[in-house]
Amino acid sequence: MTQDGTPAQAGLENLLHESRSFPPSPEFAAQANAQPALYEAAAADRLGFWADQARDLLTWRKPFTETLDWSGAPVARWFADGTLNAAYNAVDRHVAEGRGDRVAIHFEGEPGDTRTLTYSDLLREVSRAANALAALGVSTGDRVVIYLPMIPEAVIAMLACARLGAPHSVVFGGFSADALRSRIADAEAKVVITADGGFRRGAPSALKPAVDEALVPRDGVESPVAHVLVVRRTGQDTAMAEGRDVWWHDALESADVTHEPVWVEAEHPLFILYTSGTTGKPKGILHTTGGYLTQTAYTHKYVFDLKAESDVYWCTADIGWVTGHSYVTYGPLINGATQVIYEGTPDSPHQGRWWEIIEKYKVTILYTAPTAIRTCMKWGEDIPATFDLSTLRVLGSVGEPINPEAWMWYRRVVGGDRTPIVDTWWQTETGAIMISPLPGVTAAKPGSAQVPLPGIVADVVDDEFRSVPDGGGGYLVLSEPWPAMLRGIWGDLERFKDTYWSRFPGVYFAGDGAKKDDDGDIWLLGRVDDVMNVSGHRLSTTEIESALVSHDAVAEAAVVGATDETTGQAVVAFVILRSDHAEALGTTDEDEIIQILRNHVGKEIGPIAKPKRILVVAELPKTRSGKIMRRLLRDVAENRAVGDATTLADSSVMDLIAKGLSK
Repeated sequence: MTQDGTPAQAGLENLLHESRSFPPSPEFAAQANAQPALYEAAAADRLGFWADQARDLLTWRKPFTETLDWSGAPVARWFADGTLNAAYNAVDRHVAEGRGDRVAIHFEGEPGDTRTLTYSDLLREVSRAANALAALGVSTGDRVVIYLPMIPEAVIAMLACARLGAPHSVVFGGFSADALRSRIADAEAKVVITADGGFRRGAPSALKPAVDEALVPRDGVESPVAHVLVVRRTGQDTAMAEGRDVWWHDALESADVTHEPVWVEAEHPLFILYTSGTTGKPKGILHTTGGYLTQTAYTHKYVFDLKAESDVYWCTADIGWVTGHSYVTYGPLINGATQVIYEGTPDSPHQGRWWEIIEKYKVTILYTAPTAIRTCMKWGEDIPATFDLSTLRVLGSVGEPINPEAWMWYRRVVGGDRTPIVDTWWQTETGAIMISPLPGVTAAKPGSAQVPLPGIVADVVDDEFRSVPDGGGGYLVLSEPWPAMLRGIWGDLERFKDTYWSRFPGVYFAGDGAKKDDDGDIWLLGRVDDVMNVSGHRLSTTEIESALVSHDAVAEAAVVGATDETTGQAVVAFVILRSDHAEALGTTDEDEIIQILRNHVGKEIGPIAKPKRILVVAELPKTRSGKIMRRLLRDVAENRAVGDATTLADSSVMDLIAKGLSK
């Protein structure tokens, strides 16, 4: 319900009429890191503002003298003549400055096992891991793929790579062997760091077999990987290839506990993170060191109002996604925070697991996804009510726009009706938060990311690149370079230019639709292309279509994202079967066929990409030129009246599809 008691409308209409607002309490505002002067300083001298952040938040081996070189646009160079090391900034300097006994990581395993790592512990482990990698031949510039569960070794591995100046590429542990293979090949990785497995929903889940499969030569092409470093986590039987595979504990046991970090230029590559692309080939998003670290530390400090001496921070993201890079590994540790890392799911072994962890560690800052919040809403507010959540003082949301009612539930049930909520918009490509309320300054609106952060220049424009008036909608663009911005797509500069800079020449187009409300605050409306956002994970329709068509029984497929109450968007697939499909599938039962195809997508890409619904159809809606009209399929999948079908070669196709989906 809206504030005046009328029923809330779904989708855009609800955004148009949202009138609730929550200003910060005077007590919170008085102690907040962010004050209105932050906006004023950034507006007065944007580049000077970023230079101040870089100097205040990072330790430089060689100070920079130039803030931004934009002469090679759209490739930016920030703080380029300075040198630094990411691991030194995240670990060493805290120990050197007397904070070695501060807890860096409280680890909670899904089975209930725990570990506590201080900054001194972390320095020792990262140094040993860096020495172990060096012993395996990894040197500055070499790429290392990390395929691990959410355990402390995941963070240690990333920092060890950064310590050597070896760019890491983390692949989400839920991805399949084929997805892993393509990323290893594209990055030309020299080493893979993995584990025997991790714990998921009460049982060990193997990881090493997927690595073994990904490294098998295909079409006569050998894998570039020379060694695999394996963490023992679950203790399950694990095949180890002689001469290639090394146990993590053996490698670290014999490694020196000290390691001199490699000082790199600010523009040295820090990591490659693959994200889905609309062409079907994953895009290797490249981030460099100095600018990325500056903006992740800055946003972590001000957006979450971090007090490193007293806060216990918890970001629930996996390191396989950019949120885990920026707001688990780099931002919090650079700022000297104490954080919680949890291996498992919110409902294992019970649906109160998250709230139990918050009570146990006295968590003060929680950063999670709308999908998780909506799931907890379904389970009922009586579950969090049985735990003490009174230590929480800031709540964050990330991954997709959060609907206003979920926002209100989050504030009321989890935050005790008193905590600010920071609804953050950013992307793998932006590297760090771009649009968000600032707690202590912003009067928060349920469901709106609201305003660009100080130092960020964003706008909503129409097709002609005119700024839309308040109340209008259009395309979200970033019109000035920012420190954490991607520096390209690994190995493909032209694709980088075409993907992000061609829609509005010289301006970054985020690919998201947005609107301004009557106050000029920004509301995100989701993707305007064919990339779906499922539980905060961006998935390409083309990749899923390719996976479906790779099955011998499928002749053609079209995939759309349909609005889903729990996951934000759900994958809905429409498939045309080959005439001999019964032979390929071993069945003519439609329910069995659908399950086989869902499992096939899970094997090809990963469980997150499994279609929620598959409809077997005789035809797909196509224009006379042969283009599939996914817009019309989306109408059907969301149970809306089908839009304009006059451009179709055969408009009766839509009636047949609609009837089939309603069965």
